[in-house]
Amino acid sequence: QVQLVESGGGLVQPGGSLRLSCVASGSIFSINVMGWYRQAPGKQRELVAGITSRGNTNYADSVKGRFTISRDNAKNTVYLQMNSLKPEDTVVYYCKAGGVRARIATLVSLDDYWGQGTQVTVSS
Repeated sequence: QVQLVESGGGLVQPGGSLRLSCVASGSIFSINVMGWYRQAPGKQRELVAGITSRGNTNYADSVKGRFTISRDNAKNTVYLQMNSLKPEDTVVYYCKAGGVRARIATLVSLDDYWGQGTQVTVSS
């Protein structure tokens, strides 16, 4: 089975920084796209940033210039460096691995996976 485990969330003051990490584990052959999403209560989950296996990135307009996504393909890990944090960044952040080719039992599957979420709180 493939699992995604996030870490790095917490409480930070406005203007501060946090770095989120997400590690994908399992019998993984490749991961096409990795990304970070966030979801506020009562709202749809939205893309924050995404990165392909070749390093192409895209960002939500609300985080451009403040957040940086990166990944280590050898470690199946994606990072989100968040700077200049604002109170409106306070939500749960979810990691997603898309187009994961992995061995599940005796089969090779192609599927998407989500992490369990990590809370980021920006408050003074």
